[in-house]
Order: sequence, then C-alpha cells, then structure tokens
Amino acid sequence: MPLPLAPALHNCTASPIVESRAWVKGLTFPADRPLINVSQAAPVAAPPEGLRQAMAEAILTRTEAHLYGPVLGNDALREALAARVSRIYGAEVGAANIAITAGCNMAFCATIASLASPGDEVILPCPWYFNHAMWLDMAGIVTRPLETGDDLLPDPEAAAALIGPRTRAIVLVSPNNPGGVEYPPALIAAFRDLCRARGLALIVDETYRDFMAGDGRPHELLADPDWDDTVIQLYSFSKAYRLTGHRVGAITAAPGHISEIEKFLDTMVICVSQPGQIGALWGLENLDAWLAGERQEILARRAALEAAMAGLPGWRLRGTGAYFAYIEHPFDMGAADLCRAMVPEAGVLALPGTFFGPAGRARGDRELRIAFANIDRDGIGELARRLAGLPFPLATT
Repeated sequence: MPLPLAPALHNCTASPIVESRAWVKGLTFPADRPLINVSQAAPVAAPPEGLRQAMAEAILTRTEAHLYGPVLGNDALREALAARVSRIYGAEVGAANIAITAGCNMAFCATIASLASPGDEVILPCPWYFNHAMWLDMAGIVTRPLETGDDLLPDPEAAAALIGPRTRAIVLVSPNNPGGVEYPPALIAAFRDLCRARGLALIVDETYRDFMAGDGRPHELLADPDWDDTVIQLYSFSKAYRLTGHRVGAITAAPGHISEIEKFLDTMVICVSQPGQIGALWGLENLDAWLAGERQEILARRAALEAAMAGLPGWRLRGTGAYFAYIEHPFDMGAADLCRAMVPEAGVLALPGTFFGPAGRARGDRELRIAFANIDRDGIGELARRLAGLPFPLATT
C-alpha cells in the first residue's frame, strides 16, 4: 500500500519545466538543425572569468567559504546590495532591510510564509509566473487570478474588486515573467496605494530589472520614506551575473519583517551557499560595466525578436521585454498541443500559455512564451523561419 501523500502538494500541478523536458526525451536533432530551446529563462554561459576566479580562490583559501554563514546572508553582501538599492531607487535602505535567499523563488516562498496562512488569499496577475502559483497551492493559500488587459498590464480597480477579508498580498512581476512587459511606475504606485489603503502587502518581484529598456528608476516606491509599511521587493542575482546554479536571491523589506523571514530561512536552508554569495558580492563590486553590456545585448535580441515577429503572418506579439516574448499563435489547436508538436516538427521547445494561468483559462490556449534571451540574434532569425514553416491548419477566426 503506498504511503499517504499531502493533498496540497499532491494536487499541485507538476513543474512546467519538468513537463516540457519530457517532450524532448528520446528525440534526436540533426547537427544542422539543432533544438532551439526557448522554454526556460536562464543564462546558458558561465559567469565572467573574474567572478569565477574570485569564487575559486575563496574555495581554495577561505575556510569560511565552506561553513555555515549568517541566516540572513553575509553582512558584506547585505550592505552592498542595500547601497545598490538605495542608489537605484533614491531610497534609504540599510543592511537591516535585506535578506539574502537561496534564489528568488526562495525569496517568494519566505515572503509568503511571513504573510499568509492556509486559507488566506493572494492576488496574482494572469498570465502569472507558474512557480508563484505552485507555492501558493502547496502552502494551502488561495490564488486569486487577476486577468490582465490586452497589453498584459493589470488594472488596480479590477484588483480592488478581488480583495476579500482573507486577502493578504498582491504580487507584481516587472519586467514581467511570462509577458515581458515593464509596468509603468504610475501603475506600480497605484497598486501600492491600493495595498496601503487596504492593509495588504505589495510584493514586487524585480528579478529582471537589470535588463529594462528604460534608463530611469523602475518605480518610485522605495523613495517614499514609509515604503516598508507596504512594499516588499524581491531580486535575483541569477540573471545579472549568470549565477543560476548557485541560487542567490534577496528580499528588501522592513527590518521587523526581515526578522520574521529569518525564522523561515533558518528552517529551510540555514544559510545561503557561501561561494554563491561571494560571487554575487564580487559582481556588485566589479561588474557594472560588464552588466551594462549584457543589458545592451538583451535589448538587441529583443529588437531582433520584435522584427522577426512582425514578419510572421498570423502571429501576434502581445508583450516583450527582459528575457521574454509573449505571443499569440494562429493555428487551429490549443497551445499545449502546438508546443508538443513543434518539438519533432520544427525542433523548437517553447511553453504554452496554459502553463501561466489557472486550469481552463481559454486565453492560454492561444498563447506561447518565448524565452528569447537564451538564443542569439542569428538564433532568433532561425526561430522565426521555423515558426513560419509550421504546417498546421490555421484557425478560422
């Protein structure tokens, strides 16, 4: 007889990344037509050599690189990130406002654990980042989908209509995953005002902020001297410095809230990997010019993707930015079936919109996410050619 399973975990949908990898299992792709994998947003190259050398030297020469560290992260990294956040946002943020986490997913989990209990509710704009919804499901927290407009931007008035007595937070991701769009500062401020008026937390996930198109502040939230009565900011070093495998993220919040989060982190991970933190700190101290170049390359790939999509009849670009493009397909089939069929037919692995919303969401059947940051400009051109050659019947409406 099998062991009993926890219902919340058992009933949670499987990871879309894990599921999509099964679509390519056992398949081979010719050398002149390799698989184009645009399913996951992750750097595919190693960190810069100087960062790797700093990590390697620490591993060889520093005993503390192998030992437990502070639960909230190394002091030097917390101080350096607080200084960076203060400079970017015109804010007064100190190390006491910072918690270092084992990746930004852990930052989200810890933040939710500090805010909500089973049966409480959290509002997620839809299409949403699937790991956010998965954690809420596992924790027994109700996800309230907030459908976005045709521009993929959420409406504060529509969000207000979803708030109930057990609502604890609204989550925004900007630049957005999966939609790519950057939320205007005024829109983010409107959500802050709504949350403050209703006694909710506003969680702003800014994993991709280093690759925004604009040069100004992403928003003005942290310039408000009372920002930490409402706002919790999440960040990831993974995309900025190619540290995905080292799992280093961060939370910026009120010091008292950070103390509550510390309990969760102590129980879940005890401390973040020392080599990863050492790499993140070296990046903050040495890689500003390099990161600016990375941003320009991502913006060039974005422009190439936009141009490529403009030349594909029937396809529609809904949003683009940072690592992602969110598109509508023209075929007489659901997006999940299309994405599975594209693997053997075109050698393209992408994720369907059905992975980014609740079960039965009709719009998801028309949508795909393309992680264009994973491929260079030549690869984007080849992707467009393969999409243009798909032989499937077109939808009649």
